[in-house]
Amino acid sequence: MADTGIKDPAASKARLRLWLKLLKATKHVEAELRENFRTGFDTTLPRFDVMAALYRVEQGLKMSELSSVLRVSNGNVTGIVDRLVDDGILVRIPVDNDRRATTVRLTKAGREQFEAMAASHETWIDSLLDGINVSEVQHLSDQLECIARKSTKGED
Repeated sequence: MADTGIKDPAASKARLRLWLKLLKATKHVEAELRENFRTGFDTTLPRFDVMAALYRVEQGLKMSELSSVLRVSNGNVTGIVDRLVDDGILVRIPVDNDRRATTVRLTKAGREQFEAMAASHETWIDSLLDGINVSEVQHLSDQLECIARKSTKGED
């Protein structure tokens, strides 16, 4: 029998089951959010994500910075940005001294639309997770943060 390096097989199996439950819960919440954005705002979750990233940085972000914040390729963001610009939600601003680069930022209408979407988003999440009491939320948040820190140690 090969040595797997697993010290406690029962704990390992429990962690594997936890991961599968986290994945299932994430997919459920994401599906609900996608449907709510579609029916409530005639938009998509990726458009919301782009708007959320730009809402946090009022002066806007270069396309490469936006891709980095969202952890997706420039190609994935470009199509979404193009449609948001066409819809008057974003504006492109040329970057001084770099003809190839542009900064994108929310328009006034885009900021207002995002604020309405964000308020609904918070309500939806609150409803989806209302079976978890506040102390459990804090404990789960701490545990997930621990996992996130452990997984990013190699990225520094």
